[in-house]
Amino acid sequence: MGEEVTYHPSYVYLARSLIKRGIVMEEGILFRPIGIIHTPFQEPAGMPIQPTGGKEIEGTVEIFPEFADGLLDMDGFSRIILIYHFHRSGPCRLHLIPFLDTCPHGVFATRAPNRPNPLGISIVSLIACKNTCLHISGVDMLDGTPLLDIKPYLPECDAFCSERTGWFPTRGSCFSTTLSDDRFSGKKED
Repeated sequence: MGEEVTYHPSYVYLARSLIKRGIVMEEGILFRPIGIIHTPFQEPAGMPIQPTGGKEIEGTVEIFPEFADGLLDMDGFSRIILIYHFHRSGPCRLHLIPFLDTCPHGVFATRAPNRPNPLGISIVSLIACKNTCLHISGVDMLDGTPLLDIKPYLPECDAFCSERTGWFPTRGSCFSTTLSDDRFSGKKED
C-alpha cells in the first residue's frame, strides 16, 4: 500500500483557491509548490514588470517545512533564481501586445505571463535565509505566488551581456521604470 502524503496547510489553501477559480490541470505534468512568495503586490497594476524595477522592494519566500533541508548552504549566495507559477494570469494568448511595445508579438518572444505553461522566472537578491524563510529584494510577482523551485544565480553561467535581444529596447532600458497594468490578468482585453 502507498504511503499517505500530507501537505502543508498553505499548499492546501492554495490548491483549493486555484480549484475555486477554475484553474485546474487538464492533463500533463503536475508540479507541487515548495513554498509561497509573499510581496506587497496584491494586484498586477503598479507592480514592476521585471526584478530590476523592484530592486528596492522586499518580500519573503516561505518554504514549506518538508523542503527546509533543501535550503542548506543557500545563505552563501547573493542572488537566487525563483521559478514560480503565474497563478493569476489570464488564458494563454499566442499573440499579444507586451509591455514596452505597441505591436503584437508571439508569446515566446515576450515575458508575458499568459503562456501555454504559465511559469515565471525572477533573479532576486537574497538578503537573509532564516529557517524556512528567505528575505529577498527585487520582487516582481504577486503576493501568494506559488514557488516551484529555487536555483542559485551564478554569474559565470547565467549572465550573457553581449547578446541579441530581438525587439526589446537595447538602449535606455525601460525595465526598471515600467510598471505593470492588468492587461494579462484576464480582466480586460488588449
